[in-house]
Amino acid sequence: MTSQKTAQTMKPATAAKKLGVYLEATPAEFQQGVISRDELNALQTDPPEWLRELRRNGPHPRPVVAARLGISISGLARGGITEALTTAQIEDLRAEDPEWLRRERATQAEVQKEAERLKAAEPRRSRS
Repeated sequence: MTSQKTAQTMKPATAAKKLGVYLEATPAEFQQGVISRDELNALQTDPPEWLRELRRNGPHPRPVVAARLGISISGLARGGITEALTTAQIEDLRAEDPEWLRRERATQAEVQKEAERLKAAEPRRSRS
């Protein structure tokens, strides 16, 4: 007796997160269905126009906004940014370069520097 393999499926929110897009900006058929692993792979390898447009112009989910600004998601919240932003809005923020954004970038740089220091120290600790 052979067992039939069932396709792995995921909720639209999970698929949107994996694709790096804001769920509420996706087409209705994407939001209302379930997405199989094969469908997700197809969207990643050959994105349709709506997906290319979302990735290019947004609105972008907060993790993407934070990455494009070079800060953490928490830093976004501290700066009062709680909604998805378009590419144009992100560019406007960069151009304005408000104090909170400069402060969050500095904080992010310190966190990154500390992470690198700890990673470099790790091999020395395991040898002892």
